[in-house]
Amino acid sequence: MDHPFQIITKSETPTEGIIVLEPLRQGFGHTLGNALRRVMMTHLAGAAPVRVKIKGVTHQFTTLKGMREDIVELVLNLKKVRVGYQGETPETLKLEAVGPGQVTAAGLKGPATVKVVNPDLVLATLADKKSKLSLELAVESGAGYSLNEDQGKQKLGVIPLDAAFSPVTQVSYTIQATRVGRRTDFDSLVLKIHTDGSITPSQAVTQAAQILVDHFQQIVTPVAADSLSLAASSPAAQRIALLTVEELDLPTRVANSLRRGGYKTLGDLANVSAVDIAKVKNIGAKSVDEIISQLKQKGINV
Repeated sequence: MDHPFQIITKSETPTEGIIVLEPLRQGFGHTLGNALRRVMMTHLAGAAPVRVKIKGVTHQFTTLKGMREDIVELVLNLKKVRVGYQGETPETLKLEAVGPGQVTAAGLKGPATVKVVNPDLVLATLADKKSKLSLELAVESGAGYSLNEDQGKQKLGVIPLDAAFSPVTQVSYTIQATRVGRRTDFDSLVLKIHTDGSITPSQAVTQAAQILVDHFQQIVTPVAADSLSLAASSPAAQRIALLTVEELDLPTRVANSLRRGGYKTLGDLANVSAVDIAKVKNIGAKSVDEIISQLKQKGINV
């Protein structure tokens, strides 16, 4: 790098920010901008509601007495609930509401580790004092987007939800010219980032950059399979072992299934066999082959 560049936060709120990287060598604005944008949009870990159980309701194609919205509309609103949570196991948020009036996400109560970041979101409207809404909302960590059918068969009364885990909702960037001394052919990368409030825009940039660093490090310092373990002495081996399953080039459904099965990092997978992976719920033979192939590319043989 000929000239160290600065990271300048032009403006930032919990959900919106403009961050500038400058000066960059000509062409590196697009190189870094595109890479950071792609990682921020698809590979950052977040949390989302994944299932709901509503008292008195066995399926979503019905209504609840005294509630203006039907269950389909309520489910759509629940999918919009944004949460901040970094735990590895599912948590449950409970809601008990009595009418009349609007029911908002602020009524969702759970452990202190789970924070509802859009409490003003309206979930439903109850008509009178006899109207009640009681539900349990399951929250999980993950990355990317997961369809409700990926969760497999559920117990009676449990409604699976499509889950958008990514804490980043929108990223755009522009390239401007900037000066270094007499030269005016340097790039200024301007990133405009929108998040759901569970992380700040500057945190999103830092996390995305770290993911890219971890991947590039394997190119610079390849780690052999026999040296990969959680107790590996090589710093490069330790970085590979600590990569999350979301950082493998796998469908989001497969990565989320691995995480729910207890395999959260590449180090976890390095210590098991293909037979163990096949025992994970919703992981078929084709997915096992895909996982093994991706692990081999990282230098891990299972």
